[in-house]
Amino acid sequence: MAKAKAPAKGKKVVGPKPGEYAGKIVDIDVSSEMSESFLEYAYSVIYSRALPDARDGLKPVHRRILHQMADMGLRPERGHVKSARVVGEVMGKLHPHGDGAIYDALVRMAQSFSMRLPLIDGHGNFGSLDAGPAAMRYTEARLANAAMAMVAETDEDTVDFGPNYDGQILEPLVLPSAYPNLLVNGGSGIAVGMATNMAPHNLGEVIAATKFLIENPKATVKQLMKFIPGPDFPTGGEIVGTEGVLEAYATGKGSFKIRARVEITKVSSRKMGIVIKELPFTIGPEKVVERIADLAKAKKLQGISDIIDLTDGQTGTNVVIELKNGFEPEQVLDQLYKLTPLEDGFSINAVALVKGKPLTLGLRELLQVFIDHRIEVVRRRSEFRKAKATARLTLVDGLLKAIIDIDKVIKIIRGSDDAHEAKVELIKSFKLNDEQATYILDMPLRRLTKMSKIELETESKELKAAIAKLNALLKSEEAIKAQVATELDEVSKAFATPRRTTIAS
Repeated sequence: MAKAKAPAKGKKVVGPKPGEYAGKIVDIDVSSEMSESFLEYAYSVIYSRALPDARDGLKPVHRRILHQMADMGLRPERGHVKSARVVGEVMGKLHPHGDGAIYDALVRMAQSFSMRLPLIDGHGNFGSLDAGPAAMRYTEARLANAAMAMVAETDEDTVDFGPNYDGQILEPLVLPSAYPNLLVNGGSGIAVGMATNMAPHNLGEVIAATKFLIENPKATVKQLMKFIPGPDFPTGGEIVGTEGVLEAYATGKGSFKIRARVEITKVSSRKMGIVIKELPFTIGPEKVVERIADLAKAKKLQGISDIIDLTDGQTGTNVVIELKNGFEPEQVLDQLYKLTPLEDGFSINAVALVKGKPLTLGLRELLQVFIDHRIEVVRRRSEFRKAKATARLTLVDGLLKAIIDIDKVIKIIRGSDDAHEAKVELIKSFKLNDEQATYILDMPLRRLTKMSKIELETESKELKAAIAKLNALLKSEEAIKAQVATELDEVSKAFATPRRTTIAS
């Protein structure tokens, strides 16, 4: 942490002197103090807690959880660890807020009914739509495969880092994010004076639209909607009407209706029934059953003789509504849509941080922000890899010069009074630079004698080819865009799944 600087000579120090107001009451303008304090609080909530970054689609708490778990080595191929341990590490190093808030964020990233592409692989009771999760001491977690695509390449100078809350360590200000996470997983948050509510989407569709926008920078919203016809909720359901979806994609704000998916079938030899197979996003079966029972008891809903909730974690939603004889199932279903959560509204308010500012973004803008981010990530990664390969090539070239006469190298080292003298003589005898000579001196003798000239020459050729490839990539903006598109294809092949939410025509 940088220390506070003393005021320059000749400059007047504004403010009270130390101890000047000790034991005194100072009059201040309350309205001014309230305004300044509230503004500071509002900024803190907006930028540091409630709104996601449009580039990686994460709030600070989610980003810190993923980064810290990656730093702890909790990869998909390794074992789970206690969630309490993860929460403690995140709270102690990066996120100095309540452990409950951190655990809630971790739980949501593990819930398949909350996230279209879960980022945490949870083990234990992580809750349901009707019940909360077990305490953090009972559950275990590790990163999911999809999360690795979010945090990969963080160590290759692809993103900026900043100091944590106490300035002791650095944390990423954004993750590299190999896919448009904000659109894929959505999210919600309430800040001060603004809020955000994003719908989840199908990964394969989002990537297809992203690639189309890369190739056609002037693409319209309607063209992009050929790839993304609407949100794709993890709980399925059916979107009724696309006018609100089109408005949301065009302006960043819009609302539409989601209906449960049902089957009308015989539930006994003499009775018909309505079987609920999927519910609107965030609606649990217990809530629906309770509402239907209350309406039937109050005689506001006619024709229902029984309702049975057969939902479980294996078969999914399965609520059987048994109808009385003489009632048409379609008419009862219409009443259910009208009076119960079997039909629910969803409002999109796409507010996210762009270059540190909260903006309302349409579909095209959301995709473009991600594309710009990935172009920057690929460019910085390529520069990092080029510098690393160039540095290694320099050392390999030095070894190739020295390996021609190993005996002379050993004689120079043995005949020198100190390391500096040996370095000077190596530079002079083999025409090395300072870095090459230092590397040879630092290398154990057993490694130097076992080195093969053929192996070094092969490595040199591979490094030169890699550097040439990286140079060609860095010189062409179109080549970088093509690389972004190629990597998006790889993500789509690895994680894309069929659409779950249907759209009524």
